[in-house]
Amino acid sequence: MNRENIRNIAIIAHVDHGKTTLVDAMLKQSGIFRANEQVEERVMDSNDLERERGITILAKNTALIYKDHKINIVDTPGHADFGGEVERSLSMVDGVLLLVDAFEGCMPQTRTVLKKALALNLVPVIVINKIDRPMARPDEVLNEMYDLLIDLGASEEQLDVPVVYASGRAGTASLSSDKQDDDLHVLFDLILDKIPCPEGDDTQPFQMMVSNIDFNEYTGRIAVGRISRGSVTEKTIISVCRKDGTVDRCKLSSIYVYDGLKKKQVTTAYAGDIVCLAGITDINIGETVCDPETPDALPFVEIDQPVLSMFFSVNTSPFAGTEGTYVTSRHIRERLYRELESNISLKVEDTDSTDTLKVSGRGELHLSVLIENMRRQGFEFQVSNPVVITKEIDGVLCEPYEKLYIDVPDEYNGTVIDMISQRRGELKDMSPISGGYTRLEFSITSRGLIGARSDLMTATKGNAIVNSELDGYYPMKGQFTSRTRGSLVAWENGTTTSYGLFNAQDRGTMFVGNQTNVYEGMIIGEANDGNDLVVNPCKKKHLTAIRSAGADEALRLVPPRIMSLEKCLEFIADDELLEVTPETLRLRKKVLSNEMRAKIRAREKLEK
Repeated sequence: MNRENIRNIAIIAHVDHGKTTLVDAMLKQSGIFRANEQVEERVMDSNDLERERGITILAKNTALIYKDHKINIVDTPGHADFGGEVERSLSMVDGVLLLVDAFEGCMPQTRTVLKKALALNLVPVIVINKIDRPMARPDEVLNEMYDLLIDLGASEEQLDVPVVYASGRAGTASLSSDKQDDDLHVLFDLILDKIPCPEGDDTQPFQMMVSNIDFNEYTGRIAVGRISRGSVTEKTIISVCRKDGTVDRCKLSSIYVYDGLKKKQVTTAYAGDIVCLAGITDINIGETVCDPETPDALPFVEIDQPVLSMFFSVNTSPFAGTEGTYVTSRHIRERLYRELESNISLKVEDTDSTDTLKVSGRGELHLSVLIENMRRQGFEFQVSNPVVITKEIDGVLCEPYEKLYIDVPDEYNGTVIDMISQRRGELKDMSPISGGYTRLEFSITSRGLIGARSDLMTATKGNAIVNSELDGYYPMKGQFTSRTRGSLVAWENGTTTSYGLFNAQDRGTMFVGNQTNVYEGMIIGEANDGNDLVVNPCKKKHLTAIRSAGADEALRLVPPRIMSLEKCLEFIADDELLEVTPETLRLRKKVLSNEMRAKIRAREKLEK
């Protein structure tokens, strides 16, 4: 039996191609909001971190009504590091709106998400977005999309894909690239005509895969998913097929469906509905909720494995416990294992030390978002530098490689190629795009990509557009130094002074300003050369009875470089750590004692 009045779609695209802005326009034009209601931009990005960074991190559901049809929409992240959110969301829908920027065209994540959608036999609708953008090239982008479909082995039916040209910000769409209509009715009609309605048999026993987890302080954990078959009624007994093969029984307390940005409680839901089930304790993503008499588990969508790992441990600096609320290993362990319940792309492992845990993720951004969320929740801890996860394939040690795409003004081509070559990257393709830009494609190890983005932005004065996608595992490349400069390390515990900083700033770029508390072994700046240098930023000027002409001249201090969390993770070396507290980020050496580090270096020289 088909549910003719329902459409389930996911909006997928590369990062910053306008998914959430288009959802805003769709919700406004469907009458979800009152005429006088004040609605924020990117209303689906409800997370504080999403609003600050301007990207979608978590997949979220909404629903609207158009011509007596209910359209369930899943807004997905565009960054490759949050691909796990996209992969599990695709199991809930029958079709996808594939957004492509009218200027940037096909980007790495465009290929990745389209490949996964085609593998699940989902029906795509291509939306060439930002049609009103300067230097838009919709016809060229459409040809790129057809080339991409052919490369991915699309069937004849999938090649006959409908195309619509839209401006999410203006809230307009059209079947022609030359002129836009006044609203999005063309897009809505295409969804109803081209996206198939969900299939399912209400007479069969109930079955639903849990694709997401929500939480309510009154009802607790809420299982989100699409009903594959059958129907479910509130206050009934259901069974839960766990990942370990066991089956539990519990009673549903209530059932919700999406209605705009809210949830609406219903008594019964049927096959094809995207629902939220409350009352199931300890439910996790990937488990199956079934009829109690026929517990039949569904296979879960395969999720790409992590490629980077880092160590989370208890803070051991002299300032430990002064700023954080949750500082013990028990608190950190509980928080990280709780993250696994909703963040299925993450992996947490115990180590030989009870104070240290190994955390693996899809990339630097994936791990940095976890760290930022933890520090905002009051956690205090320290992390190591991110390292790639290697595998042994046919007796050969292999590491992850990535396809790196850089859109850069023509004048910086030589600079970018030289920088990536120093990191053992190989130039694979070089093609001009409109606006005086060139697209450079490299093959580079994930190890070589760590820290490259900030260097590229600096070298191109912020004009580079850098994107990458995982290419696979290949034999290890030789050693290389991704960081060419050393660290400026504090000599003693104390508070920085303008006199001490003035004498130290000639040795490198400072990370701290005046009147900042520091400790021995804390990294306060980047040295001018490749060696670490111990300086004393707390040094005070000795008072004497002899006056000179320039004695009272003001000391001119260079403003310190503000280090964000991502910049800190890219900066730290193997012998360094990042101290994370709710108030401060501090770089430090693993061995704080200057004397002890000198002895270790001397011992290493003797061993060589």
